[in-house]
Amino acid sequence: MAPFNLTPSDPSPFILMGIPGLEAAHIWISIPFCMFYIISMFGNFMVLFVVGKEQTLHKPMYLLLCMLALTDIGMSSSVIPKALCILWFNLKGITLGGCLIQMFFIHMLTVMQSAILVTMAFDRYVAICNPLRYSTILTNARIAKLGLAGLTRAVLFILPLPLLLNRLPFCANHIIPHTYCEHMAVAKMLCGDITVNKTYGLVIALIVIWLDLTLIALSYGLIIRDVLRIVSKRAHQKALNTCTAHICVMLMSYIPALFSYLTHRFGHGIASHVHVTFANFYLLVPPMLNPIIYGAKTKELRDKVGKYICRSLLPGATDFKAV
Repeated sequence: MAPFNLTPSDPSPFILMGIPGLEAAHIWISIPFCMFYIISMFGNFMVLFVVGKEQTLHKPMYLLLCMLALTDIGMSSSVIPKALCILWFNLKGITLGGCLIQMFFIHMLTVMQSAILVTMAFDRYVAICNPLRYSTILTNARIAKLGLAGLTRAVLFILPLPLLLNRLPFCANHIIPHTYCEHMAVAKMLCGDITVNKTYGLVIALIVIWLDLTLIALSYGLIIRDVLRIVSKRAHQKALNTCTAHICVMLMSYIPALFSYLTHRFGHGIASHVHVTFANFYLLVPPMLNPIIYGAKTKELRDKVGKYICRSLLPGATDFKAV
């Protein structure tokens, strides 16, 4: 089943090839892409809407969920609309400016998401290990400041990437074997020594991924230590349930990111379509599942979402209680 050919007559500086080796299946691949994107947008906007409307949810944990929802929306929207244009209409062209902007937002939002996950781990640590001081340690204002600090870190870390790419001319081959402008895929098209680009990308990955993972592991290590000391089975179970959703989200976020990063740099024997598929998996599946996981595991949010869905389907309904 061939895609519609709506490619413009004037070629753009760069050509995004989609998923190399699977061009004949692009239309079929676009179906889960589109479905996952729609579910992701609906779920994350629902979280933003419900938390915004409900005063009882104006708490640090739910503000962090809103920040995560915003980064999920941004990450998916930076990639999927263009990917669908490639898969559906064969619109593979992208300008240099468009490519660098897309690359900046993808990587910046990835670093921002990592900062939010670290803050969420700290939030759970304080809630479980120091519950009496939770309201004084983590206020809404402090969460907002931590979010701003995470955004500032992300911008400062990622802004040099497009600047470093602009210091050298690009070679004649402007074909990117990907669905989006990934940093190293673009850097490989430079004519000249790209050691600086590789080194800076590696340093940022080590700082962001390994430092943030260490902080998250430390937080959950302290949580597990305190949970094992709890005598009450009910309190023990409640503490574990509180952390389950966060751990699931973190595993979904970091494992595909690590796999994508390592295969792009060191997995030269891995087929291109495998790498590109996993890279898209990381930017598409976690944003879709995050609101579902939190909706299922967080009772207060589940009740409020259920109430609004019930009201929309049954206008006469006044309340909803999730079981």
